Amino acid sequence: MTRDQIALRGLVGFGRHGVFDFEREQGQQFVVDVVCHLDLAPAATTDDLALTVDYGALATDVVADIERDPLQLIEALADRIARTCLSRAGVERVDVTVHKPGAPLTVGFADVAVSLTRSKHDQS
Repeated sequence: MTRDQIALRGLVGFGRHGVFDFEREQGQQFVVDVVCHLDLAPAATTDDLALTVDYGALATDVVADIERDPLQLIEALADRIARTCLSRAGVERVDVTVHKPGAPLTVGFADVAVSLTRSKHDQS
């Protein structure tokens, strides 16, 4: 298992995810953190972008995942994003956290988030 990581934190996108009709109609911001686990030694040794993850392109794809077709659960959104990250060559495992700062709660809160970890071995 590799100890190297590429992390993107605080990616923001506007999505229409939620169980309630008004969440899908109005939409809201979602904030995503991803940590990709991969072997960075080849890229570090050769200074070659082709041997690592282009984090600019990955960030664009993660935001596109947030902004495309609606899902009911942020768990499903986190899984969608994990699959995008794992589609990158070399990424062995990914940790994804989806924050829903506008979650429809009736009490005060600091954060609502779902976190999951997926690996290439989980993919079928």
